[in-house]
Amino acid sequence: MLELIRKHWLSNVRADVLAGTVVAMALIPEAIAFSIIAGVDPKIGLYASFSIAVVIAFTGGRPGMISAATGATALLMVTLVRDHGLEYLLAATLLTGVIQIVFGYLRLGELMRFVSRSVVTGFVNALAILIFMAQLPELTDVTWHVYAMTAAGLGIIYLFPYLPVIGRMLPSPLVCIVVLTIVYMVSGMDIRTVGDMGELPDSLPVFLWPDVPLNLDTLMIILPYSLGIAVVGLLESMMTATIVDELTDTSSDKNRECKGQGVANIFSGLLGGMAGCAMIGQSVINVKSGGRTRLSTLIAGAFLLILVVFLGDWVSQIPMAALVAVMIMVSIGTFSWESVVNLRRHPMSTNIVMLATVAVVVTTHNLAIGVLVGVLLASLFFANKVGQILYIGSRMDDDGKTRNYDVVGQVFFASSTRFNAGFDFKEAVERVTIDVSRAHFWDITAVEALDNVVIKFRREGAEVEVVGMNQASATLVDRFGVHDKPDAVEKLMGH
Repeated sequence: MLELIRKHWLSNVRADVLAGTVVAMALIPEAIAFSIIAGVDPKIGLYASFSIAVVIAFTGGRPGMISAATGATALLMVTLVRDHGLEYLLAATLLTGVIQIVFGYLRLGELMRFVSRSVVTGFVNALAILIFMAQLPELTDVTWHVYAMTAAGLGIIYLFPYLPVIGRMLPSPLVCIVVLTIVYMVSGMDIRTVGDMGELPDSLPVFLWPDVPLNLDTLMIILPYSLGIAVVGLLESMMTATIVDELTDTSSDKNRECKGQGVANIFSGLLGGMAGCAMIGQSVINVKSGGRTRLSTLIAGAFLLILVVFLGDWVSQIPMAALVAVMIMVSIGTFSWESVVNLRRHPMSTNIVMLATVAVVVTTHNLAIGVLVGVLLASLFFANKVGQILYIGSRMDDDGKTRNYDVVGQVFFASSTRFNAGFDFKEAVERVTIDVSRAHFWDITAVEALDNVVIKFRREGAEVEVVGMNQASATLVDRFGVHDKPDAVEKLMGH
């Protein structure tokens, strides 16, 4: 137990504390912005970010990953808040947590193995683009001071690490925020600050139960929203966990993360917060700033609450230009620049999947739709490729009466047409042998294709024998095949 505590909490204390501090500052404008998107008071998003980050530090399956209120989930809440109010949103948040816990016990986190590398790359690039686009309003119709501050912030972020000794001791995003805040307070220049984003809460969150009727009508109202938020939240969390796995060269427990996200959202709902999930931008900030263990996530959540409740007057002075510089750094670091170079080297199907994922996510601002489109395209390309790897050869016996067919490859819905086309039904032979010892029949479509071939040969007066079928294929054919059953033709027509 002590060894686990040291490994997951105390093995990287200084870097985790500093990284968590940076993340906490970056979470404030994001949480306020997402609250505005959802149509609720800024404190709802801030309380959610605090509670989710703190709870997920203990319950999550990916140490060092940051979870809080997010835009992906906030977009799904707009209609619910508008039509039914805040209390129903809190109830939906609780139900979202329950659904995610159920998903975790159903081990749905393992579905991530069906997400191809090209989809993950597209997801990452799309998020990098969205993070950058989200900063553009802060750089539009502003004075030159904002551009100067942003440029100075980027200069600090990229150049500070080259300073001897101190450059390695402090995360450059934190230095950027502190220095630019001091410059703003001293100069008094007219630029937007965190305080202009919305009013910060002045009290701690309190436990409360949503004031909604506990009946079937309420369930029917919140269930569609909760299910959508649960799916989108887990999808973004699983994708972010995969990215953090690669950045840190470590593994994570996806099913534990599903359950952890559920528990965190339940706590968020009980403390007056909205549902959330993992945040790739803040997670990348955490990792780039040196955060590796659960302590960094805990510090981010706890320090966020301290900042907004007890140090609100100071926090409100942070210029948005400083946070814009940090987020631009995140977008640059998140984007897979290698994927642009690989467009000339990778197969066209891989490029199409990656670019389609990017295009759909950026266009819809819906990560779930983009990833699902990418997975669907990758599956179709894979099925088509495997379907092409099917060989059917034949040879005539010396007696000139028996034709032997050899089937090599995978027979399923995508290759069934090629399978049927590989046989000559008009050839006048007395006997046909179909050797499938190097083939596998995967689905009902494949079984139906075999039925068609056998029955067509029999119609032409040939005796047909299928040999060499493996046990798995034989089980499928015995259960669903009709070519060896009475009235085979009639049964085939009704397949």
